[in-house]
Amino acid sequence: MVCGATSGAGKSTVSAALCRSLARRGLNVAPFKAQNMSNHAAVTGDGGEVGRAQAMQALAANVPLERRMNPILLKPTSDQRSHLVVMGEEVSTTDAFGYGATARRLRPMVLDALTSLRFDYDWVIAEGAGGAAEINLLDRDLVNLPLALAAGIPAILVVDIERGGAFAAAHGTIDLLPDMLRSQIVGVVFNRFRGDAALLESGITQLEARSGVPVLGVLPHLGGVPMLGVEDSLDIGITPPRSVNSSLPVRVAVIRLPHLANPSDLDPFAVESHVAMRWVTEPSEIIDADLVVIPGSRTTVDDLAWLRATGIASALEHTDAWVVGICGGYQMLGHVINDTIESDAGTVPGLGLLKVETTFTTPKLVRRRHGLAAQYRVHGYEIRFGRPRSHDQPWFHLDDEPEGAADTANNVYGTSLHGLFDADAFRSRFLASIAEDRGRIYEPSPISFTDRLDGQNDRLADWIEAHIDVPHIIDLAGRALPPAEAAGW
Repeated sequence: MVCGATSGAGKSTVSAALCRSLARRGLNVAPFKAQNMSNHAAVTGDGGEVGRAQAMQALAANVPLERRMNPILLKPTSDQRSHLVVMGEEVSTTDAFGYGATARRLRPMVLDALTSLRFDYDWVIAEGAGGAAEINLLDRDLVNLPLALAAGIPAILVVDIERGGAFAAAHGTIDLLPDMLRSQIVGVVFNRFRGDAALLESGITQLEARSGVPVLGVLPHLGGVPMLGVEDSLDIGITPPRSVNSSLPVRVAVIRLPHLANPSDLDPFAVESHVAMRWVTEPSEIIDADLVVIPGSRTTVDDLAWLRATGIASALEHTDAWVVGICGGYQMLGHVINDTIESDAGTVPGLGLLKVETTFTTPKLVRRRHGLAAQYRVHGYEIRFGRPRSHDQPWFHLDDEPEGAADTANNVYGTSLHGLFDADAFRSRFLASIAEDRGRIYEPSPISFTDRLDGQNDRLADWIEAHIDVPHIIDLAGRALPPAEAAGW
Protein backbone atom coordinates (compact mmCIF):
# COMPACT_ATOMS: atom_id res chain seq x y z
CA MET A 1 0.00 0.00 0.00
CA VAL A 2 1.09 3.57 -0.75
CA CYS A 3 -0.39 5.86 1.89
CA GLY A 4 0.36 9.49 2.71
CA ALA A 5 0.99 11.67 5.71
CA THR A 6 -1.37 14.24 4.16
CA SER A 7 -3.57 14.80 1.16
CA GLY A 8 -1.53 15.84 -1.86
CA ALA A 9 1.63 14.08 -0.67
CA GLY A 10 2.08 12.42 -4.07
CA LYS A 11 0.50 9.02 -3.46
CA SER A 12 -1.05 8.81 -6.93
CA THR A 13 2.21 9.76 -8.63
CA VAL A 14 4.28 7.30 -6.62
CA SER A 15 1.69 4.57 -7.26
CA ALA A 16 1.78 5.24 -11.02
CA ALA A 17 5.57 5.21 -10.98
CA LEU A 18 5.61 1.83 -9.22
CA CYS A 19 3.00 0.45 -11.63
CA ARG A 20 5.16 1.32 -14.63
CA SER A 21 8.42 0.23 -12.95
CA LEU A 22 7.01 -3.19 -12.09
CA ALA A 23 5.34 -3.57 -15.49
CA ARG A 24 8.72 -2.92 -17.14
CA ARG A 25 10.02 -5.88 -15.14
CA GLY A 26 7.43 -8.10 -16.83
CA LEU A 27 5.08 -8.24 -13.83
CA ASN A 28 1.30 -8.17 -14.21
CA VAL A 29 0.30 -5.20 -12.05
CA ALA A 30 -3.09 -3.77 -11.05
CA PRO A 31 -3.72 -0.42 -9.37
CA PHE A 32 -6.30 -0.19 -6.59
CA LYS A 33 -7.87 2.55 -4.50
CA ALA A 34 -10.66 1.45 -2.22
CA GLN A 35 -12.26 4.87 -1.96
CA ASN A 36 -11.64 7.94 -4.04
CA MET A 37 -13.13 11.43 -3.69
CA SER A 38 -12.95 13.29 -6.97
CA ASN A 39 -15.05 14.81 -9.71
CA HIS A 40 -12.46 13.68 -12.22
CA ALA A 41 -13.65 10.29 -13.40
CA ALA A 42 -12.97 7.74 -16.12
CA VAL A 43 -15.07 5.04 -17.76
CA THR A 44 -14.24 1.34 -17.86
CA GLY A 45 -14.76 -0.77 -20.96
CA ASP A 46 -18.06 -2.08 -19.58
CA GLY A 47 -19.42 1.37 -18.68
CA GLY A 48 -18.39 1.68 -15.05
CA GLU A 49 -17.32 4.96 -13.45
CA VAL A 50 -14.03 5.11 -11.53
CA GLY A 51 -11.48 7.72 -10.45
CA ARG A 52 -9.15 9.24 -13.04
CA ALA A 53 -6.05 8.39 -10.98
CA GLN A 54 -6.77 4.69 -11.30
CA ALA A 55 -7.23 5.08 -15.05
CA MET A 56 -3.81 6.73 -15.26
CA GLN A 57 -2.27 4.01 -13.09
CA ALA A 58 -3.84 1.25 -15.20
CA LEU A 59 -2.33 2.95 -18.25
CA ALA A 60 1.05 2.97 -16.48
CA ALA A 61 0.65 -0.72 -15.71
CA ASN A 62 -0.46 -1.53 -19.30
CA VAL A 63 -3.63 -3.26 -18.09
CA PRO A 64 -7.33 -2.65 -18.88
CA LEU A 65 -9.20 -0.38 -16.47
CA GLU A 66 -11.67 -2.29 -14.26
CA ARG A 67 -14.40 -1.37 -11.78
CA ARG A 68 -12.61 -3.39 -9.10
CA MET A 69 -9.70 -0.97 -9.19
CA ASN A 70 -11.80 1.76 -7.53
CA PRO A 71 -14.83 0.18 -5.85
CA ILE A 72 -15.99 3.43 -4.16
CA LEU A 73 -16.00 6.85 -5.80
CA LEU A 74 -17.37 9.90 -3.97
CA LYS A 75 -18.17 12.83 -6.28
CA PRO A 76 -18.61 16.01 -4.22
CA THR A 77 -21.47 18.37 -5.06
CA SER A 78 -20.84 20.69 -2.08
CA ASP A 79 -18.75 20.86 1.09
CA GLN A 80 -21.21 18.48 2.77
CA ARG A 81 -22.68 16.17 0.14
CA SER A 82 -21.40 13.75 -2.49
CA HIS A 83 -22.78 11.35 -5.05
CA LEU A 84 -21.83 7.78 -4.13
CA VAL A 85 -20.61 5.45 -6.87
CA VAL A 86 -20.16 1.79 -5.89
CA MET A 87 -18.49 -0.68 -8.25
CA GLY A 88 -18.93 1.76 -11.11
CA GLU A 89 -22.63 2.53 -10.55
CA GLU A 90 -24.04 5.66 -8.93
CA VAL A 91 -26.29 4.47 -6.11
CA SER A 92 -27.17 7.47 -3.92
CA THR A 93 -26.07 10.76 -2.41
CA THR A 94 -24.52 10.95 1.03
CA ASP A 95 -23.28 13.51 3.55
CA ALA A 96 -20.08 13.56 5.58
CA PHE A 97 -21.70 12.44 8.82
CA GLY A 98 -24.00 9.78 7.41
CA TYR A 99 -21.29 8.23 5.26
CA GLY A 100 -19.63 6.66 8.30
CA ALA A 101 -22.27 3.95 8.62
CA THR A 102 -22.24 3.44 4.85
CA ALA A 103 -18.47 3.01 4.82
CA ARG A 104 -18.62 0.35 7.51
CA ARG A 105 -21.23 -1.56 5.49
CA LEU A 106 -19.08 -1.36 2.36
CA ARG A 107 -15.91 -2.72 3.98
CA PRO A 108 -16.52 -6.39 2.97
CA MET A 109 -17.11 -5.37 -0.65
CA VAL A 110 -13.88 -3.37 -0.69
CA LEU A 111 -11.83 -6.24 0.71
CA ASP A 112 -13.41 -8.67 -1.77
CA ALA A 113 -12.44 -6.38 -4.68
CA LEU A 114 -8.85 -6.13 -3.45
CA THR A 115 -8.62 -9.86 -2.80
CA SER A 116 -9.94 -10.74 -6.26
CA LEU A 117 -7.33 -8.47 -7.86
CA ARG A 118 -4.60 -10.15 -5.81
CA PHE A 119 -5.68 -13.52 -7.20
CA ASP A 120 -5.79 -12.22 -10.80
CA TYR A 121 -2.55 -10.18 -10.87
CA ASP A 122 1.05 -10.71 -9.80
CA TRP A 123 1.05 -7.41 -7.97
CA VAL A 124 -1.51 -4.90 -6.68
CA ILE A 125 -0.48 -1.33 -5.81
CA ALA A 126 -3.11 -0.13 -3.35
CA GLU A 127 -3.25 3.65 -2.93
CA GLY A 128 -4.50 5.21 0.29
CA ALA A 129 -6.47 8.45 0.58
CA GLY A 130 -5.91 11.66 2.50
CA GLY A 131 -3.77 11.30 5.60
CA ALA A 132 -3.06 7.87 7.07
CA ALA A 133 -3.54 9.04 10.67
CA GLU A 134 -6.92 10.75 10.57
CA ILE A 135 -7.64 9.43 14.06
CA ASN A 136 -11.15 10.85 14.11
CA LEU A 137 -12.04 8.63 11.15
CA LEU A 138 -10.18 5.39 11.88
CA ASP A 139 -13.36 3.54 12.88
CA ARG A 140 -14.76 4.11 9.37
CA ASP A 141 -11.49 4.08 7.37
CA LEU A 142 -11.63 1.48 4.59
CA VAL A 143 -8.91 2.86 2.32
CA ASN A 144 -5.76 3.36 4.44
CA LEU A 145 -4.00 1.29 7.09
CA PRO A 146 -7.12 -0.43 8.46
CA LEU A 147 -7.48 -1.96 4.98
CA ALA A 148 -3.78 -2.84 4.91
CA LEU A 149 -4.21 -4.67 8.22
CA ALA A 150 -7.38 -6.44 7.06
CA ALA A 151 -5.71 -7.54 3.82
CA GLY A 152 -2.37 -8.38 5.42
CA ILE A 153 -0.31 -6.07 3.20
CA PRO A 154 2.59 -3.77 4.17
CA ALA A 155 2.50 -0.01 3.53
CA ILE A 156 4.94 2.77 2.73
CA LEU A 157 4.27 6.32 3.91
CA VAL A 158 4.76 9.14 1.38
CA VAL A 159 5.56 12.56 2.90
CA ASP A 160 5.56 15.87 0.98
CA ILE A 161 8.76 17.67 1.95
CA GLU A 162 8.32 20.72 -0.31
CA ARG A 163 6.14 22.71 2.10
CA GLY A 164 8.26 22.08 5.19
CA GLY A 165 7.47 20.15 8.36
CA ALA A 166 8.08 16.79 6.71
CA PHE A 167 9.90 15.16 9.62
CA ALA A 168 7.14 16.21 12.02
CA ALA A 169 4.49 14.97 9.56
CA ALA A 170 6.21 11.59 9.23
CA HIS A 171 6.84 11.10 12.95
CA GLY A 172 3.46 12.50 13.95
CA THR A 173 1.64 10.18 11.57
CA ILE A 174 3.46 7.11 12.83
CA ASP A 175 3.18 8.12 16.49
CA LEU A 176 -0.57 8.83 16.35
CA LEU A 177 -1.43 5.42 14.97
CA PRO A 178 -2.53 2.52 17.16
CA ASP A 179 0.17 -0.16 17.49
CA MET A 180 -1.61 -2.64 15.23
CA LEU A 181 -1.77 -0.08 12.39
CA ARG A 182 1.69 1.39 13.00
CA SER A 183 3.21 -2.04 12.44
CA GLN A 184 1.89 -2.05 8.83
CA ILE A 185 4.26 0.79 7.86
CA VAL A 186 7.53 -0.65 6.58
CA GLY A 187 9.12 2.50 5.17
CA VAL A 188 8.94 6.25 4.61
CA VAL A 189 9.48 8.04 1.31
CA PHE A 190 10.05 11.80 1.18
CA ASN A 191 8.67 13.39 -1.98
CA ARG A 192 9.17 16.67 -3.89
CA PHE A 193 12.56 17.58 -2.45
CA ARG A 194 14.47 20.48 -4.02
CA GLY A 195 18.21 20.64 -3.39
CA ASP A 196 20.92 18.35 -2.06
CA ALA A 197 19.40 15.32 -0.33
CA ALA A 198 22.57 15.00 1.80
CA LEU A 199 21.18 17.87 3.89
CA LEU A 200 18.50 15.50 5.16
CA GLU A 201 20.80 12.76 6.44
CA SER A 202 20.95 13.79 10.11
CA GLY A 203 17.18 14.27 10.21
CA ILE A 204 16.60 10.90 8.59
CA THR A 205 18.87 9.22 11.16
CA GLN A 206 16.93 10.81 14.02
CA LEU A 207 13.54 9.99 12.47
CA GLU A 208 14.49 6.34 12.01
CA ALA A 209 15.74 6.14 15.62
CA ARG A 210 12.60 7.78 17.04
CA SER A 211 10.03 5.97 14.89
CA GLY A 212 11.70 2.63 14.24
CA VAL A 213 10.68 2.94 10.57
CA PRO A 214 13.36 3.13 7.86
CA VAL A 215 13.43 5.89 5.25
CA LEU A 216 13.48 4.22 1.84
CA GLY A 217 14.53 7.24 -0.17
CA VAL A 218 14.05 10.87 -1.15
CA LEU A 219 12.29 11.65 -4.42
CA PRO A 220 13.25 14.96 -6.05
CA HIS A 221 10.69 17.43 -7.27
CA LEU A 222 9.60 16.62 -10.81
CA GLY A 223 9.99 20.23 -11.90
CA GLY A 224 7.73 22.38 -14.02
CA VAL A 225 6.83 19.83 -16.70
CA PRO A 226 3.00 19.64 -16.90
CA MET A 227 1.64 16.47 -15.31
CA LEU A 228 -1.04 14.88 -17.46
CA GLY A 229 -4.15 13.34 -15.96
CA VAL A 230 -4.03 15.07 -12.58
CA GLU A 231 -7.06 14.08 -10.57
CA ASP A 232 -7.41 16.82 -7.98
CA SER A 233 -8.80 20.06 -9.40
CA LEU A 234 -6.78 21.88 -6.70
CA ASP A 235 -3.68 20.90 -8.69
CA ILE A 236 -4.91 22.72 -11.79
CA GLY A 237 -2.73 25.68 -12.64
CA ILE A 238 0.01 25.10 -10.05
CA THR A 239 2.53 24.10 -12.72
CA PRO A 240 4.28 27.16 -14.18
CA PRO A 241 3.15 28.03 -17.74
CA ARG A 242 5.03 26.05 -20.36
CA SER A 243 7.09 27.99 -22.87
CA VAL A 244 5.76 28.02 -26.42
CA ASN A 245 7.63 27.81 -29.72
CA SER A 246 5.53 30.26 -31.68
CA SER A 247 5.62 34.04 -31.83
CA LEU A 248 1.86 33.98 -32.43
CA PRO A 249 0.54 30.89 -30.61
CA VAL A 250 -3.11 29.92 -30.48
CA ARG A 251 -4.29 31.38 -27.15
CA VAL A 252 -6.62 29.04 -25.29
CA ALA A 253 -8.47 30.26 -22.19
CA VAL A 254 -10.07 27.49 -20.12
CA ILE A 255 -12.60 28.64 -17.54
CA ARG A 256 -11.74 27.25 -14.12
CA LEU A 257 -15.24 26.51 -12.87
CA PRO A 258 -15.75 26.19 -9.10
CA HIS A 259 -17.04 22.63 -9.54
CA LEU A 260 -14.73 21.68 -12.39
CA ALA A 261 -14.92 18.09 -13.62
CA ASN A 262 -12.62 16.13 -15.92
CA PRO A 263 -9.90 18.75 -16.50
CA SER A 264 -7.83 16.13 -18.35
CA ASP A 265 -9.96 17.00 -21.41
CA LEU A 266 -7.56 19.93 -21.83
CA ASP A 267 -4.29 18.03 -21.33
CA PRO A 268 -3.65 17.72 -25.09
CA PHE A 269 -3.48 21.54 -25.37
CA ALA A 270 -0.95 21.70 -22.55
CA VAL A 271 1.61 19.72 -24.55
CA GLU A 272 1.16 21.58 -27.85
CA SER A 273 4.20 23.82 -28.39
CA HIS A 274 2.22 26.26 -30.56
CA VAL A 275 -0.60 26.69 -28.05
CA ALA A 276 -0.57 29.01 -25.03
CA MET A 277 -3.17 27.61 -22.63
CA ARG A 278 -4.21 29.22 -19.38
CA TRP A 279 -6.90 28.66 -16.73
CA VAL A 280 -9.02 31.76 -16.12
CA THR A 281 -11.50 33.03 -13.53
CA GLU A 282 -12.02 36.64 -14.64
CA PRO A 283 -13.77 38.10 -17.72
CA SER A 284 -10.73 40.24 -18.51
CA GLU A 285 -8.68 37.07 -18.97
CA ILE A 286 -10.60 35.98 -22.07
CA ILE A 287 -10.40 39.28 -23.95
CA ASP A 288 -7.42 38.27 -26.10
CA ALA A 289 -8.24 34.55 -26.32
CA ASP A 290 -8.55 32.76 -29.66
CA LEU A 291 -10.43 29.84 -28.11
CA VAL A 292 -12.45 29.82 -24.89
CA VAL A 293 -13.35 26.44 -23.38
CA ILE A 294 -16.09 25.85 -20.81
CA PRO A 295 -15.15 22.43 -19.40
CA GLY A 296 -17.23 19.87 -17.56
CA SER A 297 -18.95 20.60 -14.27
CA ARG A 298 -20.36 18.45 -11.48
CA THR A 299 -22.95 21.15 -10.63
CA THR A 300 -23.87 22.69 -13.95
CA VAL A 301 -26.56 25.11 -12.79
CA ASP A 302 -24.44 26.41 -9.90
CA ASP A 303 -21.45 26.96 -12.16
CA LEU A 304 -23.66 28.69 -14.72
CA ALA A 305 -24.77 31.09 -11.97
CA TRP A 306 -21.08 31.67 -11.14
CA LEU A 307 -20.38 32.56 -14.78
CA ARG A 308 -23.07 35.22 -14.56
CA ALA A 309 -21.97 36.52 -11.16
CA THR A 310 -18.35 36.94 -12.29
CA GLY A 311 -19.24 38.66 -15.55
CA ILE A 312 -17.74 35.84 -17.62
CA ALA A 313 -21.16 35.02 -19.09
CA SER A 314 -21.45 38.56 -20.48
CA ALA A 315 -17.90 38.38 -21.82
CA LEU A 316 -18.73 35.13 -23.62
CA GLU A 317 -21.77 36.72 -25.23
CA HIS A 318 -19.57 39.46 -26.70
CA THR A 319 -16.34 37.58 -27.47
CA ASP A 320 -15.11 37.12 -31.02
CA ALA A 321 -13.12 34.05 -29.96
CA TRP A 322 -14.10 30.51 -30.84
CA VAL A 323 -16.03 28.86 -28.00
CA VAL A 324 -16.23 25.19 -27.04
CA GLY A 325 -18.37 23.68 -24.28
CA ILE A 326 -17.73 20.14 -23.03
CA CYS A 327 -20.46 18.20 -21.20
CA GLY A 328 -21.69 20.64 -18.52
CA GLY A 329 -20.09 23.47 -20.49
CA TYR A 330 -22.06 22.39 -23.57
CA GLN A 331 -25.28 22.42 -21.55
CA MET A 332 -24.51 25.97 -20.34
CA LEU A 333 -24.10 27.19 -23.93
CA GLY A 334 -27.70 26.26 -24.77
CA HIS A 335 -30.92 28.23 -24.33
CA VAL A 336 -32.47 26.25 -21.48
CA ILE A 337 -31.52 23.74 -18.78
CA ASN A 338 -34.30 21.75 -17.09
CA ASP A 339 -32.79 20.28 -13.94
CA THR A 340 -34.78 18.49 -11.26
CA ILE A 341 -32.00 15.93 -10.67
CA GLU A 342 -28.66 17.60 -9.89
CA SER A 343 -29.62 21.02 -8.52
CA ASP A 344 -33.42 20.74 -8.31
CA ALA A 345 -33.49 24.24 -9.78
CA GLY A 346 -36.14 23.50 -12.40
CA THR A 347 -35.94 25.52 -15.61
CA VAL A 348 -32.93 27.82 -15.89
CA PRO A 349 -31.96 29.99 -18.88
CA GLY A 350 -28.61 29.13 -20.47
CA LEU A 351 -26.15 31.41 -22.20
CA GLY A 352 -28.08 31.16 -25.48
CA LEU A 353 -25.05 30.67 -27.74
CA LEU A 354 -26.33 27.36 -29.12
CA LYS A 355 -29.86 26.22 -30.04
CA VAL A 356 -29.87 23.50 -27.41
CA GLU A 357 -32.27 22.51 -24.64
CA THR A 358 -30.96 20.19 -21.92
CA THR A 359 -33.13 18.08 -19.63
CA PHE A 360 -31.62 16.21 -16.69
CA THR A 361 -32.97 12.71 -16.21
CA THR A 362 -32.01 9.30 -14.89
CA PRO A 363 -30.29 6.95 -15.34
CA LYS A 364 -26.92 8.61 -15.67
CA LEU A 365 -25.26 7.84 -19.00
CA VAL A 366 -21.79 6.34 -18.50
CA ARG A 367 -20.24 4.98 -21.67
CA ARG A 368 -17.31 5.05 -24.06
CA ARG A 369 -17.97 6.37 -27.56
CA HIS A 370 -16.25 6.51 -30.97
CA GLY A 371 -17.03 8.32 -34.17
CA LEU A 372 -16.17 11.05 -36.65
CA ALA A 373 -15.91 14.81 -36.90
CA ALA A 374 -16.02 15.26 -40.69
CA GLN A 375 -13.33 12.77 -41.79
CA TYR A 376 -11.43 12.83 -38.48
CA ARG A 377 -11.81 10.03 -35.96
CA VAL A 378 -12.61 10.93 -32.37
CA HIS A 379 -13.07 8.85 -29.25
CA GLY A 380 -13.84 9.44 -25.61
CA TYR A 381 -16.48 8.88 -22.98
CA GLU A 382 -19.65 10.37 -21.51
CA ILE A 383 -20.70 10.74 -17.86
CA ARG A 384 -23.90 12.74 -17.58
CA PHE A 385 -27.48 13.14 -16.41
CA GLY A 386 -28.12 15.91 -18.94
CA ARG A 387 -29.75 15.05 -22.26
CA PRO A 388 -29.06 17.93 -24.67
CA ARG A 389 -31.44 18.28 -27.64
CA SER A 390 -29.90 20.38 -30.39
CA HIS A 391 -31.48 22.35 -33.23
CA ASP A 392 -28.04 23.29 -34.58
CA GLN A 393 -26.12 21.03 -36.92
CA PRO A 394 -24.29 18.20 -35.12
CA TRP A 395 -20.59 18.54 -34.41
CA PHE A 396 -19.88 14.79 -34.43
CA HIS A 397 -21.36 11.48 -35.41
CA LEU A 398 -20.72 9.02 -32.58
CA ASP A 399 -21.63 5.36 -32.97
CA ASP A 400 -23.60 6.38 -36.09
CA GLU A 401 -25.65 8.96 -34.18
CA PRO A 402 -25.51 12.77 -34.49
CA GLU A 403 -23.97 14.33 -31.38
CA GLY A 404 -23.22 17.81 -30.13
CA ALA A 405 -23.94 21.14 -31.76
CA ALA A 406 -21.99 23.41 -34.11
CA ASP A 407 -22.79 27.01 -34.97
CA THR A 408 -20.13 27.35 -37.66
CA ALA A 409 -21.18 30.91 -38.53
CA ASN A 410 -20.25 32.11 -35.02
CA ASN A 411 -17.67 29.40 -34.23
CA VAL A 412 -19.48 28.03 -31.17
CA TYR A 413 -19.33 24.28 -30.55
CA GLY A 414 -20.61 21.91 -27.90
CA THR A 415 -20.32 18.21 -27.12
CA SER A 416 -20.95 15.70 -24.34
CA LEU A 417 -17.80 13.79 -25.32
CA HIS A 418 -14.96 13.91 -22.80
CA GLY A 419 -11.52 13.25 -24.24
CA LEU A 420 -12.32 14.53 -27.73
CA PHE A 421 -9.03 16.42 -28.05
CA ASP A 422 -6.98 13.29 -27.36
CA ALA A 423 -7.45 12.48 -31.06
CA ASP A 424 -4.37 14.00 -32.72
CA ALA A 425 -5.66 14.54 -36.25
CA PHE A 426 -8.93 16.11 -35.11
CA ARG A 427 -7.20 18.36 -32.55
CA SER A 428 -4.61 19.51 -35.07
CA ARG A 429 -7.22 20.34 -37.71
CA PHE A 430 -9.37 22.21 -35.19
CA LEU A 431 -6.44 24.29 -33.91
CA ALA A 432 -5.25 24.95 -37.45
CA SER A 433 -8.71 26.28 -38.35
CA ILE A 434 -8.63 28.63 -35.38
CA ALA A 435 -5.12 29.79 -36.31
CA GLU A 436 -6.17 30.47 -39.90
CA ASP A 437 -9.23 32.41 -38.76
CA ARG A 438 -7.43 34.41 -36.07
CA GLY A 439 -4.13 35.12 -37.81
CA ARG A 440 -2.07 32.94 -35.49
CA ILE A 441 0.77 30.49 -36.21
CA TYR A 442 0.17 26.81 -35.44
CA GLU A 443 2.14 23.67 -36.22
CA PRO A 444 0.92 20.28 -34.94
CA SER A 445 2.91 18.53 -32.27
CA PRO A 446 5.24 15.93 -33.81
CA ILE A 447 4.54 13.59 -30.87
CA SER A 448 1.15 11.92 -30.47
CA PHE A 449 -0.77 12.48 -27.26
CA THR A 450 -0.70 8.73 -26.57
CA ASP A 451 3.09 8.78 -26.81
CA ARG A 452 3.15 11.78 -24.47
CA LEU A 453 1.24 9.80 -21.86
CA ASP A 454 3.48 6.79 -22.30
CA GLY A 455 6.56 8.96 -22.04
CA GLN A 456 5.28 10.46 -18.80
CA ASN A 457 4.86 7.01 -17.29
CA ASP A 458 8.37 5.98 -18.33
CA ARG A 459 9.72 9.21 -16.87
CA LEU A 460 7.98 8.43 -13.56
CA ALA A 461 9.44 4.93 -13.53
CA ASP A 462 12.92 6.31 -14.25
CA TRP A 463 12.43 8.84 -11.43
CA ILE A 464 11.50 6.29 -8.80
CA GLU A 465 14.12 3.76 -9.92
CA ALA A 466 16.85 6.41 -9.68
CA HIS A 467 16.04 7.40 -6.11
CA ILE A 468 14.36 4.40 -4.47
CA ASP A 469 15.60 0.82 -4.28
CA VAL A 470 12.68 -0.76 -6.12
CA PRO A 471 13.99 -4.34 -5.66
CA HIS A 472 13.94 -3.63 -1.91
CA ILE A 473 10.29 -2.49 -2.25
CA ILE A 474 9.61 -5.83 -3.93
CA ASP A 475 11.28 -7.64 -1.03
CA LEU A 476 9.20 -5.67 1.51
CA ALA A 477 6.04 -6.61 -0.37
CA GLY A 478 6.98 -10.23 0.21
CA ARG A 479 5.77 -9.69 3.77
CA ALA A 480 2.17 -9.61 2.53
CA LEU A 481 0.07 -12.43 3.89
CA PRO A 482 -1.85 -14.70 1.54
CA PRO A 483 -5.50 -13.55 1.51
CA ALA A 484 -6.62 -16.67 3.36
CA GLU A 485 -4.27 -15.85 6.26
CA ALA A 486 -5.11 -12.14 6.53
CA ALA A 487 -7.01 -10.83 9.55
CA GLY A 488 -9.98 -9.50 7.58
CA TRP A 489 -12.33 -6.93 9.04
